[in-house]
Amino acid sequence: MLDDDVASNKAIGSYGSRFLQDQRKIVPRFSVLTHCNTGSLATAGYGTALGVICALHAEGVLERAYCTETRPFNQGSRLTAFELVHYKIPATLIADSAAAALMKESRLSAVIVGADHVAANGDTANKIRTYSLALCAMHHHIPFYVAASLSSIDLSLSSGEEIVIEERSAKELLHSRGGLGEQVAASGILVWNPAFDVTPAYLITGIITEKGVITKNNDAFNIKDFVEKAAGKSTA
Repeated sequence: MLDDDVASNKAIGSYGSRFLQDQRKIVPRFSVLTHCNTGSLATAGYGTALGVICALHAEGVLERAYCTETRPFNQGSRLTAFELVHYKIPATLIADSAAAALMKESRLSAVIVGADHVAANGDTANKIRTYSLALCAMHHHIPFYVAASLSSIDLSLSSGEEIVIEERSAKELLHSRGGLGEQVAASGILVWNPAFDVTPAYLITGIITEKGVITKNNDAFNIKDFVEKAAGKSTA
């Protein structure tokens, strides 16, 4: 299982890197924003979205990686930033609220995130604020990619409306350090703390998998056909 997962992640990185370079041939180097943690600490090794960034870096075409802090539990600042420094990748940590300003300054070539679930139509559930990043990316004409293994695709879900969203402990917002530190919010305040949000497929440019990149035909993904061809059999 370990070998298979690492091989899958490396394939995601390779396909993603090659696809980005093919799409933007006039751009010699890329700057990429990622959200939450999708590296070797979140997978068996190498990573999904971070795997694409690692592949771009290994091929000498990465200008800079940007990672969000990913509040309230700060997986970006605690984990992704650690991995980027460990891999000696040129990287910059930003506040979640700084992403739109970064895009406005035209510093980004693409946004690449991971996925917890991908529905049959391409709607994708990922760490909270992914939806906001996708909206900002579309406004600023920046390609928005999801990097995920085919195992993250659930063809039984017709759309993101069917994805159940986990709600996390109120302490993550009421206390510092993602709920581990002292209380900083007013006692008695109500809290809504969803762990994920759903990014509609129309905001997603492509889905990078270990079998290739799923792109749109007539503004829609045909994920079922892609999965069937990748598996070499019908999923009906």
